[in-house]
Amino acid sequence: MGSLIAQIVSVTLMNLGSLRRRLWMSLAMVLASAVVVAILLAFLAMAKGFEETMRGAGSSQIAILMREGSSTELNSVILQDQVNLIGESAGVARDANGPLVSPELYVIVDGIKKSSGTEANIPLRGLNKTGMDMRTNMQLVEGRMFTPGTNEMVVGAGVLREFNGFEIGKEVRFGKNLWKVVGVFSTGGNIFESELWADIKTIQSHYNRGNSYQSIRAKLQNDSDIKPLQDSIEREPRLNLEVQTEQEYFASQGKQLQYIATFGWIISAVMALGALAGALNTMYTSVADRAKEIATLRALGFSNFSAFCGTIAEAMVLAVTGGLLGSLAAFVFFDGLNTSTLGGSFTQVVFSFEMSPDLFLQGAILALAIGFVSGFSLLGAQRVCQ
Repeated sequence: MGSLIAQIVSVTLMNLGSLRRRLWMSLAMVLASAVVVAILLAFLAMAKGFEETMRGAGSSQIAILMREGSSTELNSVILQDQVNLIGESAGVARDANGPLVSPELYVIVDGIKKSSGTEANIPLRGLNKTGMDMRTNMQLVEGRMFTPGTNEMVVGAGVLREFNGFEIGKEVRFGKNLWKVVGVFSTGGNIFESELWADIKTIQSHYNRGNSYQSIRAKLQNDSDIKPLQDSIEREPRLNLEVQTEQEYFASQGKQLQYIATFGWIISAVMALGALAGALNTMYTSVADRAKEIATLRALGFSNFSAFCGTIAEAMVLAVTGGLLGSLAAFVFFDGLNTSTLGGSFTQVVFSFEMSPDLFLQGAILALAIGFVSGFSLLGAQRVCQ
């Protein structure tokens, strides 16, 4: 066994030492692996960033209620008497001013994207003071809060980054109504930063919503204990509502871009085939370049297995080097990159690409796979050259 290991080490060192003679072909394999890994990580970072943006908005202390069968707030309609019934339900927290219940409106308005100059949908959310207080991680980073009963609004930091015309002091026209931007808020980078907030009564008036809403947020008496509220809804036939915690709701919404990760793997797999073609060309050149050396090693008693392991090691080194280069490029160019995409309510969700250790691990696995397959396939070539 010791002799075999010594043979493998000797062959591996010989193969790696001869890389300088095949510098450009070796670089081609490195770059091919780097491109494949970088593209995979870009797709995965996009999906990861979107999921984290959605998940970060959810709280296990807050229940969100929508009409039965509504997958998003946009499809839901809730009346004032239902809001009152929820306020009287078991499991809802209260303070000195009454039940901590926030009826909310969600309407779609247009904005101009900075990146493309095209129109895109932005959510305009109608809130009262209770609703704003429930967003415990909300803080004004610039300006002031809107004054109830006026055409004032505050904009999320994500909207300000991605869309034109929402700076403080600007007036924005939505349909027949002119709104003034008076503040910018942050909620720690979650989905609420993709929204505009204004007084709910003003929005009801401008959009002819009467006393209707689209969702209710209620603070739970006990953290995550949603059952008392669910039981109250089941017992009351007038409450045709579905209830879940914010955490559950946004976690399910965050899954909608998982197809991006799947698509990334498919694209990377196709590109990996191209990288393998380049790798095989490189490795065949390597074997042909060292035909005499391989024959000499065989004459000296070196086994086929040691020569094969040396080729595998060479391919793995080149592929892993490319994987590291691709990972570095993905981190430099994509980590923290701001973008926006269409969310579940047909509105833009602003989010950032997020590189995480588990994504780098997936990139490393892909690079190792490219190296192993390309090296393994050279077994036949070595036999030809022997």
